[in-house]
Amino acid sequence: MGTTRKPLLKYFEEGRIEAGCDEAGRGCLAGPVVAAAVILTPGFEHPLLNDSKQLSEKVRNELRIFIETQALAWAVAMASPEEIDEINILNASFLAMNRAIGLLKTTPQHLLVDGNRFRNQTGIPFTCVIKGDAKILSVAAASVLAKTHRDELMLSYHREFPQYGWNKNKGYPTEFHRKAILTHGISPLHRKTFRLINKQYRLW
Repeated sequence: MGTTRKPLLKYFEEGRIEAGCDEAGRGCLAGPVVAAAVILTPGFEHPLLNDSKQLSEKVRNELRIFIETQALAWAVAMASPEEIDEINILNASFLAMNRAIGLLKTTPQHLLVDGNRFRNQTGIPFTCVIKGDAKILSVAAASVLAKTHRDELMLSYHREFPQYGWNKNKGYPTEFHRKAILTHGISPLHRKTFRLINKQYRLW
């Protein structure tokens, strides 16, 4: 017998304009970290919306269109590989989230941030929600937008650097990706402060 998935919460506090925030790409060896902020309408619902990691690529892409057309407001922003190397991946994730929140056309009254930490530069009150992308609709929506926008970026980068297989691994540390770094060296999109190969050699 299958298990019934617990429905995601529509809000953290009813009657408040809440923006769900999440990021994608923290564990990658290459490319930016991408964050999204989403404010949903009170009546927003979709039976498939869930943590993006639990969804197929096809469903994520379908949900992206639905979210972008039905949300009250949404925005996507990033922090570059250079910024990741300069300020570290955690701070770069916070930077990308703050940028996305700042791009929202509607100012939220409260932020719901996936995870257990956030360095807030917006002045908007916030709540961190561990595994929020599997608990709250707006955070799940943000996870879908962050993931799909980042995947789209990595596909475009793959056309310029096909040797790393980013069309399949999206910059994550697969065996193929690490072997390609050993063979070809690094690209300008690789994060130099990350352990790029299993035995770290000087590649640049």
